[in-house]
Amino acid sequence: MTCVPKSKFHHPQLPVNELGLTYRDYEGSMSTLCAGCGHDSVGAAVVQACFELSLPAHRVAKLSGIGCSSKAPTYFLGKSHGFNSVHGRMPSVATGANLANRELIYLGMSGDGDSASIGLGQFAHVVRRKLNMTYIVANNGAYGLTKGQPSATADRGSLMKGGKEVTDEGIDLVSLALSMGATYVARSFSGDKEELVPLIKGALSHKGFAFIDVMSPCVTFNNHQGSTKSYDYLRDHMESLISADFIPHKSEITVQSEPGEAQDIFMHDGSVMRLRAADESYDPCSRSSAFAAIEAHREKGEVLTGLLYLESGASHLHENLNTVDKALNGLGYKELCPGDEVLKELNESFR
Repeated sequence: MTCVPKSKFHHPQLPVNELGLTYRDYEGSMSTLCAGCGHDSVGAAVVQACFELSLPAHRVAKLSGIGCSSKAPTYFLGKSHGFNSVHGRMPSVATGANLANRELIYLGMSGDGDSASIGLGQFAHVVRRKLNMTYIVANNGAYGLTKGQPSATADRGSLMKGGKEVTDEGIDLVSLALSMGATYVARSFSGDKEELVPLIKGALSHKGFAFIDVMSPCVTFNNHQGSTKSYDYLRDHMESLISADFIPHKSEITVQSEPGEAQDIFMHDGSVMRLRAADESYDPCSRSSAFAAIEAHREKGEVLTGLLYLESGASHLHENLNTVDKALNGLGYKELCPGDEVLKELNESFR
């Protein structure tokens, strides 16, 4: 894939953060995703969050797997560390990098195919190990790079663009993350910047495994009548679908959520997705309450968004392994190989 650089020119009066950097300093290359793709909005939210937190880009390591969502890190934080791994294997790479250098801020960007299908086992284990990282899934229920087959998060009964009905139960990654021990769990919509940016800021500041499931509709292959992962899944009125390879320019769909309020988000094809932001009385500190709330709203045809669970003061992988405070990649030979006497003493401690 060819990376197209953005113009370095920007308005001289752009706001700056505590580091003296502008929003533009956190951007990456020009996006080659389909016009109107929600993944670009997710990337823009990451840029805004890092800018507002005044994070030095060189202290961030962004990692991804394979898929449209895993291309997205190219388009943000162009001055950070980055690694694009093989399909579904991003959690292993993130774990190795984190163990070697705990001083970096780790941001994983994945998709529903990358994390819920081939990478499901990897996802489950990185959650239960409580790796100190932010893990974002841009969820559209389809394989966009291979012409729209249903992914493992596609809801049972929904129709894909080719007319195939999904007969398998869809995997809810939020519920899975909760059950595996994630200590920061949230869900949002790619077009709701006012909700998504604070959630990403909270995740980047959290010590432990932070997971955000972002519904990010595919305007090309999963944004049609019958889809439950379009910019909505409750079909309100019928509209014929044009079957062609031409991808027309689409405008980004944006919303502004109010606590406790349900909204019908109308997709480009006329389908509807009903979102309900958690109200102010919702307590995100109970894991069981989070499960119950998610299921209760699902039965009503609603997708609950916002911060769903937070466990403050929770441990993470380095604490559980009792690793040294200094990054392992900075330890010298004498520290890594202290000699026979130390080894003898260590062996004696196990007798």
